[in-house]
Parts: sequence; structure tokens; C-alpha cells
Amino acid sequence: MYRIEIIPLTTQTKPDKTSVYQLKLLYLMTFKTIMMKNYWHRLLAILLLCIFNVTAYGQTSHNSKDVTAGFSEIRLNRYVDFLNREINEGRLPGAVSFIYRNGQVVHKAALGYSSLEAKKSMQTDDIFHIMSMTKPIVSAAFLMLYEEGHFLLTDPVSKYLPKFKDIRVSTDVNEGKDGPTEPLKSEITIHQLLTHTAGFSHGLGGTTLDNEIAQALYFEPQASLESRVNTLVSLPLIGQPGEQWYYSASPDVLALLIEHFSGITTSEFLQIRLFDPLEMNDTGYNIPTNDQDRWVPVHNIDEEGKLVNSEKQLPTKGNMVYGGTHGLFSTVDDYMKFCQMILNGGSANGKRFLSPKTIELMTMNQVGKLFDESSPGQGFGLGFGITTDVAKSKVLGSEGQYYWSGAYCTYFFIDPKEDLVAILLTQVQPYSNYYSIKLRQFVYQALVDKN
Repeated sequence: MYRIEIIPLTTQTKPDKTSVYQLKLLYLMTFKTIMMKNYWHRLLAILLLCIFNVTAYGQTSHNSKDVTAGFSEIRLNRYVDFLNREINEGRLPGAVSFIYRNGQVVHKAALGYSSLEAKKSMQTDDIFHIMSMTKPIVSAAFLMLYEEGHFLLTDPVSKYLPKFKDIRVSTDVNEGKDGPTEPLKSEITIHQLLTHTAGFSHGLGGTTLDNEIAQALYFEPQASLESRVNTLVSLPLIGQPGEQWYYSASPDVLALLIEHFSGITTSEFLQIRLFDPLEMNDTGYNIPTNDQDRWVPVHNIDEEGKLVNSEKQLPTKGNMVYGGTHGLFSTVDDYMKFCQMILNGGSANGKRFLSPKTIELMTMNQVGKLFDESSPGQGFGLGFGITTDVAKSKVLGSEGQYYWSGAYCTYFFIDPKEDLVAILLTQVQPYSNYYSIKLRQFVYQALVDKN
């Protein structure tokens, strides 16, 4: 039902198979000879075989041979066991997991099924809807244009997209889009788009206005990215710019600005500037025809409480809205390449994508206490959530860790203090932060040696 690839990169974890075989043959020959003698000789033979088992296959207690890049393989098995329990008890269809530290692959596993309906085993190269894990990629791409001098973070968005000049702000979100409004106290800035403080919504807040925003953006047909952004700005903001952190569709505006500054579609820009040079060959807004069999459909719990393939699936081809909020498909290997580039200060494959100072700016808290109000111990940078206080967060980790997740329960985090990346991909709705917390819990408990 599953395959696990725990990859130790130390040569001493287990002896060579040939030498083990030769050693075993020697001991068996010795055992046969001695067993033909008296009682004391037979006792010696048994003792020799016990020594062989310990020498050839390692001790059962924890030692340095069980550790790869600071991770205990024995403790990592707790993580694998947890995921298998979730799969066997019907809470997850399957998952792909990947941990990387100090330049080494520590753990990589494909577990369970990619599709419960088809009973198709999960593979490490399967292709997932990464949903909101699109946001960090688009934010990074947008800041490549910042480095080229196209704009300042303090610029009003209306300088480039005039429709942002006259947006209204709701004074009662429970009255919906037709309720009372007031004018902007100050214009929306590019920095506020990157930090989700512009006053836009993603339609997830549950208020009347949120529900209407979700309906307009994601359930009504949109011909293009520009059409979706125009719909967004036609609706009232949920609050004044800069006065709250509110998870939003702002990255769609970033994607439209990428098109404005570059003169090509966001899809083309990502392909040319990120995906091709990073060799992210399985990432994009559509899955090629010859790779459709690697697509992982989303699952949900049915009325009988059973995990099943969802009746409605997002299209895997023909997508023309190249947004920043969601939309990309990717694999665990491809997303790891993106994370490694960010962890490495903006460079990979001998190429420079972003300056280390830009990465530093992206991964520091930019919103004060605004994000902490809803997520204790957390802040928000330019495209990433940031851990600011481990004690307040009540979850294992490091200050300065940055991360995000996707609506179908995809997760990643990057810890620069530990030179660590961890990714967990599955396809289940509705979203739950539970597996994000468990990912941190099981990854960090397995980290037994510091840098």
C-alpha cells in the first residue's frame, strides 16, 4: 500500500551487503563445526551468532549510525507511523512527505493512495493542486521585478492600475456588498498587497460580504486574471488599508502587476524566470496530457462519514486565469527546489533569482501584531507566514521559521536556523491546520543533533 524511502547519506549506517553475506557464511560454518562438539563448544557457537547479529545489523538502541543530517531515523518512523494511521483509519487517502537538511535528503516517502476510487498507489512524482502554496511562488516572482526597479513597495497600486483609486470600504460586513460604505482613508499600497493588510478578502471569513466575494470571484465565470481582479475591486473592502491582517485575494493583484510590468502573462513569466531555470518541470497552471495519470484528485468525507473522491474536481487543463492566489499544480520535488532556492538566499543551479537582502525582507515580520491577534506567536512577511515567538505558538519550531499551506491540505515550512525544509502533500477538503501542526511536531522531535 505504500513505499518509503528513508535515505541515509552516511556510509556507516549498514555494512556492505557482500561483506555481511561473507561474514554470515563464516559464522555459520563455524557454528556447524562447533555444534558437533560438546556442551561448552555449543554455548560458544550461540554466543558467536549473537555477536554476529549485533555487529552486522547494528544495535537496537539509538546511536550515531541511526542519524542522518541530525535526524534520528528511529524517531522519523514515528512520523511515518502517524501518517499511516491517518490513512488506515480513513482520514487521509495518501500523502507524499519530504524532509531536507544541511544539503541532504533526510526522508522521502509516498504513502497510501493517490485516488481511493481507483485504488491507485501514491507515488513521489504525483502532481498535486498546491492551491495557496501558489502565493509564495508568485510573491517571489513579483519581487524579482521589484529588484529590477519597476516599483517601490510604498507605491499606491492605483499608480499602475487606475481602478484602485476609488475603492469603497464596508462599514458593516454583515450587510453585504450593498451595505453602507465609506471612502478610503489612504490608498492601497503594494506592500499591503504582499502582506494581506490591504483590506481585501478571500471570501473565507463567513460574513455576508465574505460569502458574496467568494461567489463573485470563484463561482462566477472569469475569462481572465484581469476580469477576476476587476471583480475584486468592484466589491467593498472589509476594512481600511493597513488596519488589519485579513487573508485575501491580494496575490491575484500581484499576478496582474507581473503582467503589467513584464508585458507577458504570469504563466509565461513564471515559466521563463523560475520554473525552467529551477528545473521545476512539473509545475504550472495546467497538467500536460501525457502527465494526467499522475494527477492526485481531491477527497472529502461523505454523508456517511467515509473518505471518498470528491464529486467536483477543479479542471486540470484548459485553465486560463493565471492567478496568484491559487491555481498552480506541482510535485514535492519541484516545490522542494523552490524552497531550497529561498533557503539558499535566492540562488540555485548556479543562478541568482533574488538577492539575499530581498529574501531577508520577505521572511521578516512585516505586520507587527496584526497577524499575531489571530495566530499567537506568528507574523507575516512578504508572501510567507513567520514564526515570531515559539513559546506563544505552542508548537515546536524556531523563531524566524517561515511557511504556508494550501486549501487541499498541502503544507511546507523552511527553518533557516536549522537549514531545514519540510513538505507534506495530500489532497483533502475542507482545509485543516491540524496536519501543519503535526508536521512540525513530528519533524522537530526527530531532530536530535544541532548544526
